[in-house]
Amino acid sequence: MRPNANVKRAVLVLLLLTLGTLVYLTVMNLRLAGLPKAKDPKLSGAADDIIRIGFSLGTLKEERWIKDRDILMSKVRELDGDIIIQNANNDDQDQLKQVRYLLDQGIDVLVIVPNDLEKASYAVEMAKRQGVKVISYDRLVLKSDVDLYISFDNEMVGELMANYAVGRMPKGNFLIINGAKSDYNTELIKRGYDRVLQPFIEEGRIKVIEEEWAPNWMKEFAFNVTDQLLQDKYHIDAVIAGNDGLADGVIEALSEHRMAGKTVVVGQDADLAACQRIVEGTQLMTVYKPIEKLADATAKMAIKLAKGEYIDTKSTIHDGRYTVPYFILEPIAVHKENMDATIIKDGFHRQDEVYR
Repeated sequence: MRPNANVKRAVLVLLLLTLGTLVYLTVMNLRLAGLPKAKDPKLSGAADDIIRIGFSLGTLKEERWIKDRDILMSKVRELDGDIIIQNANNDDQDQLKQVRYLLDQGIDVLVIVPNDLEKASYAVEMAKRQGVKVISYDRLVLKSDVDLYISFDNEMVGELMANYAVGRMPKGNFLIINGAKSDYNTELIKRGYDRVLQPFIEEGRIKVIEEEWAPNWMKEFAFNVTDQLLQDKYHIDAVIAGNDGLADGVIEALSEHRMAGKTVVVGQDADLAACQRIVEGTQLMTVYKPIEKLADATAKMAIKLAKGEYIDTKSTIHDGRYTVPYFILEPIAVHKENMDATIIKDGFHRQDEVYR
């Protein structure tokens, strides 16, 4: 046999051996991939016992939700828990996708601020199917049987706003700009201010010239409604705005018509800009909801739920189908005279920021 033939045969044998080795390794890798992975001893132990909280926010558009996010994150970590945060940016479908992602991360408790009061029930259903406890945070998810609803007394929020408005303006034309219909808090706040306003309306002292609901709490909507009424020569004596963002839009429109400070405007959330307007005199009051208390209570209750511990809330609320546990906190009316004793004292905003 010629030398060339021997070389060719040797090369062929070597190639066949190499191919066989590759096939064997591929088959073994596929088999191993189907087996449970052994835990890394460096990562096992205490780390496996960490309680994981998923926080799904409907939006971060308003200033207050940024505070909620940051404070809750800090409180959970103080309790040696872990927290994963997602923001849906006012998109219902994105919120559902993000909740699915949080569940895939192996969370023990889902804390949800629903973008839509009813559509978010699908997110709650997903969590419950996986045995994950659910806390409805500050906004109630309707018809979903959450494990806990924690919020401020929103009917009281409406009462505080209306009481201050009629206290300063007991008669005249009132404009009401509510928040989004997709937020159940809007309905609760309306119940509160209706109770206060109704006797004045029945006596003919107050006339509600218009009542609107702002989609996604858009301040541009509040500006347009107010501006159009003023252009149509309506005189507005007082405005009840669903939150401080809407109050901002109202006051911008009033400013363009040289009415800022002459028309009574009330809101809620104690945004920094609202506190600045209050000390300057263009907004009468805001309702302060101490977010640190809300976030602290939520963090502690989330850890308890994850451990299977009992939570005694003493109160309940009907979500349209179920009666769910309700942990209530009390809101505080803030005006020019008590700004220092509330907002500044609590460190919610700094004095040099408010009194710029």
